[in-house]
Amino acid sequence: MKEDYLVLLYYCYSRIEDPETFREQHHLRCLELNLKGRIIIAEEGLNGTVSGLRADCEQYMADVKADPRFADIEFKVDEVPDHCFSKLHVRVKPEIVHASLHQIDPRKRTGGYVEPEEFRQILRDQPEDTVILDVRSNYEHNVGKFKNAITLDIENFRDFPEKVKELDHLKGKKVITYCTGGIKCEKASAYLLDQGFEDVHQLHGGIIKYGLEAEGEDFEGKCYVFDNRIVKDLNTVNPTTISKCYVTGQPSDRMVNCANPHCNKHIPMSEEGANKYNGCCSEECSKHPDVRPYDGSGYYQKEMNGYNPYRGVKRKKETAE
Repeated sequence: MKEDYLVLLYYCYSRIEDPETFREQHHLRCLELNLKGRIIIAEEGLNGTVSGLRADCEQYMADVKADPRFADIEFKVDEVPDHCFSKLHVRVKPEIVHASLHQIDPRKRTGGYVEPEEFRQILRDQPEDTVILDVRSNYEHNVGKFKNAITLDIENFRDFPEKVKELDHLKGKKVITYCTGGIKCEKASAYLLDQGFEDVHQLHGGIIKYGLEAEGEDFEGKCYVFDNRIVKDLNTVNPTTISKCYVTGQPSDRMVNCANPHCNKHIPMSEEGANKYNGCCSEECSKHPDVRPYDGSGYYQKEMNGYNPYRGVKRKKETAE
């Protein structure tokens, strides 16, 4: 049975001469199609995750691909029962993924692509001269990662360049990087090449495409996603749970935020663990005077504060007013 809604994950490194004007036009089109999500626009390209009704998402994909700058864009498409976002944000930023690697241009140089089925075979064989490198943040790989992957102790992708110094001993090996949808690997693999790594590749389309095309085999745990689902099932061949409840230590891949807003720790926490401290990560946090009421979900929606999706749109079409 097909779900009524889709969620789209995509990026494209392609020159945008006037990001502000493009942002306004793109924002309006998303409003016309009733899409919600997060879209980042920069001179170097476009990066987004949006959700909407099937027909609206299909029209959006057709519209984006019709622009010659994004003709080669690849959408990772997932079926969902409802919107995966509460708002629409379309923003201009210096980079489409914050890496502080402005000097890196993936259009000129990046790691070669490894397709999902080829990657599946590599995971099965695990050649001694091949290293699988996770370039995501701690909270992402703590809840799910590929078998035998090397993970980095980083809070944000912008910390990646500093951590590369710890990987010098891998320069003689074949390195295959991976991330959620592929965008971080475009710059991560390029940076590795710049730092003297010679045999660098990347999983094409990231974890999400691997799940769609290779059944997620040998991905341990769940895949962290940047929408209201927080995590999604990926492996339909040999699924496992690798994360443990922060409170009880028992296996759990239920990601929540501590109910104490001043802590707000983003961690795996089972329902049993959450009930122990009313959604908090510790007894200390549970006694804070500002603790948020725990409703059983562990998800705390930010205040809408009069959110208006048209705010910041300078040129409204008559039909949109």
